[in-house]
Amino acid sequence: MKKFIIKRLLELIPVLFIITFVVFVLVYHAGDPVSLMLPEDASQEDREYMRESLGLNDPFIVQYANFVMDITRGNFGTSTRYDMDALPLVIERLPATFELAGAAMLVALAISIPLGIWSANRRNSYVDLFITGGSVLGKAMPNFWLGIMLILLLAVNYQAFPVSGRGTFMHLVLPAITLGTSVAAEMTRLVRSSMLDTLGQDYIRTASSKGVPYVKVVVYHAFRNTLIPVITITTLQLSILVSGAIITESVFQWPGLGMLLVQAVNARDMAVVQASVFIIAILVILINLITDLIYFIIDPRIKHS
Repeated sequence: MKKFIIKRLLELIPVLFIITFVVFVLVYHAGDPVSLMLPEDASQEDREYMRESLGLNDPFIVQYANFVMDITRGNFGTSTRYDMDALPLVIERLPATFELAGAAMLVALAISIPLGIWSANRRNSYVDLFITGGSVLGKAMPNFWLGIMLILLLAVNYQAFPVSGRGTFMHLVLPAITLGTSVAAEMTRLVRSSMLDTLGQDYIRTASSKGVPYVKVVVYHAFRNTLIPVITITTLQLSILVSGAIITESVFQWPGLGMLLVQAVNARDMAVVQASVFIIAILVILINLITDLIYFIIDPRIKHS
């Protein structure tokens, strides 16, 4: 276990360097930050002085090295829009994003597990075709379109839920459904295929032939053995939810990291953009690491290998 963790942590070092390089290059070519920080009527001398003080006249490799050193100290610069350090501003928005991602994952699990099991037990029936077709439709349906339709139907026409914002459970329902639908579609097909593989095993037929109730066979024998791929896809989809909530947060004006990133891009607030992208990348890496650890614990084959 210890060697496994050390190996995974060592593998993260080059990944982090690649992330820092990509973030720096994108921002480096995004435009002149001095033009954003100074008024339009600023003199050329003032512009050159600020460029020199910020180190923007240094060679590319020197600027990148300074950028990496600043990141190790948690310094991503100052937000030009909010006039405060970028990193605390980003961290302040994380709880809202975690709340939305967790709720969306609960919605996805509540939909995908029952439908996946039901579809596997009704293979090639009309129920199976309906669930499979619905999962394909849910995967192809854009989140922003579904969010707008839910707002028009349930928030505007029937006024059952708030249109936007955060604060109560009712504010969370529509964004969670919007974000969790595509994940539920993906997980439903995985649960179905895993259940079909498990239901065809010899021990399932043996349990059925011994007179064990079919519901017990499905729940206690078949489904328990499909948990490994389900847990894996759940943790991997959670990283997608955290990093992919940008559109949903923008549609519902959910004050999370995604909406902050969109606002920072529109305002060309590069310090916040850098901090947001870096934090999102770190979260995805940590979630993938946790996934590997869970897989290592529940699958004895990995321990023996």
